[in-house]
Amino acid sequence: MEVDSEKNAVPAGHDVEHVVLEDKLRRSLSARQVQMIAIGGTIGTGLFLGTGRALATGGPASLLICYAIVGAVVFVMMLCLGEMAAFVPVAGSFCSFSGRYVDDAWGFALTWNYWFNDAVSTAADLVALQLLLQYWTDNFPWYALGLVVWFLLVVANIVNVRVYGEVEYWLCLLKVVTIVIFIVLSIVVNCGGNTTGEYIGARNWYLPGAPFVGGIGGFASVFVTASFAYGGTESIAITAGETKDPARQLPRVVKNVFWRILFFYILSSLLIGLNVPYTYEGLAQKQTLTSPFTIAFSMAGSKVAGSFVNAVILTSVVSAGNHALFAGSRLLYTLSVNGHAPRVFGRLTRFQVPWVAVLFTSLVSGLLFGASFVGAGELWTWLQNIVGVSNQLSWISIGVASLRFRAGVRAQGKEHLLPFRNWTYPVGPALAVALNTFIVLVQGWSCFSPRFRAVDFVSFYIELPAFALMFVGWKLVKRTRFRRAGEMDLVADVYTKEEVQPEVGGWAARAKRMAGWLCF
Repeated sequence: MEVDSEKNAVPAGHDVEHVVLEDKLRRSLSARQVQMIAIGGTIGTGLFLGTGRALATGGPASLLICYAIVGAVVFVMMLCLGEMAAFVPVAGSFCSFSGRYVDDAWGFALTWNYWFNDAVSTAADLVALQLLLQYWTDNFPWYALGLVVWFLLVVANIVNVRVYGEVEYWLCLLKVVTIVIFIVLSIVVNCGGNTTGEYIGARNWYLPGAPFVGGIGGFASVFVTASFAYGGTESIAITAGETKDPARQLPRVVKNVFWRILFFYILSSLLIGLNVPYTYEGLAQKQTLTSPFTIAFSMAGSKVAGSFVNAVILTSVVSAGNHALFAGSRLLYTLSVNGHAPRVFGRLTRFQVPWVAVLFTSLVSGLLFGASFVGAGELWTWLQNIVGVSNQLSWISIGVASLRFRAGVRAQGKEHLLPFRNWTYPVGPALAVALNTFIVLVQGWSCFSPRFRAVDFVSFYIELPAFALMFVGWKLVKRTRFRRAGEMDLVADVYTKEEVQPEVGGWAARAKRMAGWLCF
C-alpha cells in the first residue's frame, strides 16, 4: 500500500507505526451504506424476539417505559459519540476514545469487553435462528441452519468491506419495510381487523397481573432486554475508519437516531403491548419461541403472513449477526494496532480487511453457538443478559469519554474545530452515566426473587468483575495513568473546520433532509 507522506505526516509525540497501521483500513463504505447500517444497528434480534420476553416478564407498561428510558439514554450517548467520531474518525471509535481521553487501561478493558460482546451477539443471533425455525418445525437439525449462516457471515466479512456494506444495506432495507408494514397492520388489528373482529384497545393492559408483571423485579429485568435490543446503535461509529467522508456522514446518522428510536422502538413497543397479551403461549422467559411481530401478523388472520414475517425476521437475525461480526473483528484489529492484543490480529488482506481478526472472532462465536445443547431458549436468554450489560458498560464509557474529550478540546483551544457539537453537554453525558450505572446495578433484581438463581445472577453481573479485573490488571502491568486534558491525542485523523461544509438551514433544507431520511 502506498502511503501519502503529507496525508500521513506524524504529529510530534505520535508513534509512526501506530498511525500508519491505523490508516490501512480502506474507507470504502458509501453514504448510502452507512445510513442503512446505522438502521441495522438499531433493528435486530432484541427488537424482533426480545420484546416477547420483555412483555412476558415485565408486562406492557414495563416494556414501553423501559424501552423509552433506554432509548433516551442511547440518544444522548449517540450525540456524545457523534461529536467525538466526527472529529477523530478512527477504527475502534468509542473504545479508542476511552484510551485516548480517560486511561489506556480503561480503553484496554472496554475494547476487550466490547469485542466479546460482539462475539456473543453473533452467537446469540445464530441461536435465535433455532428459536425462529421452530415456528415451522421441530424436526430440522438444530445446527444445520446455524452453521450455514455462520459460514456465509464469515465469507461476507472477509472478502471486501464493500461486500459487507452491500449485504447489510439490502437486509436492513427489508427490515425497515417490514416494521413499517407491522406498525400499519398492528393499528388495523387493534381497531378490529383481526380474526375475532373485536376492538382490542388497551384491554391487554388490564389483564390480571398487568400492566406491570412481576413487580419491581419484572420491571428492572426489562432494562437488560431493552439494552440488548438497542445494542449496536453505538457500533455504527466503528465504521468511521472505513467510511467515506466520516466527518460529514456520522453527524447525519446521529441526527436521525432520535426519530428512528421513536418510530421503530417506542411505537413498536406500544403496539406490541396493546395487541399481544403477556400470557400468550411461547413468550415465557425460558421458552421464547415466537416473535410478537409474527403473532401480530397471525392475528390479522393470515397464516401465510405470519410465515412471511417470521422469514423476514430470520433475515434480520442474519443482518444483526453480520453487523456484530464486522464490529467485533474491527475491534480486535484495533486491539492489535494499539498493542493490546497479539500483532497477528492486525494482518490485512490485499483488500485491507483484517482477515485474522474476522476468523478468530467468528471462531469464538461458533464455539458459543455450539453450547446450544443446553437449550436454545435458555442459552439465548443468558447471552442476551451478557450482551445487554456489556452494552451498558459501553454507554457509560462513552459518557465518561465525552466529558473528558470536551475537557481536552477546551484545554487545547480546539473547540472551534468541532464539526458537530453535542447540544446536551455537560448535563446529558453526566445524566446518562448516572442512570446507566443505576440500571446496571438494579436490573438483576429478578434473579434474587422469589428464589436465588445462580446462573441468572452470573449472566447479569459477570461482566462487572471481568471489566474491573482487566482494567486493574492492565493498569498494574503497564503502569498507565489518567489522561490529562492538555496531553490528550486530538491530532490523529482530525478533520479541520475548512474541510467540513456546514449544512444549509431553513425549513426547505429540513424538509429535504427529512425526505432523504424517509427514502433512506
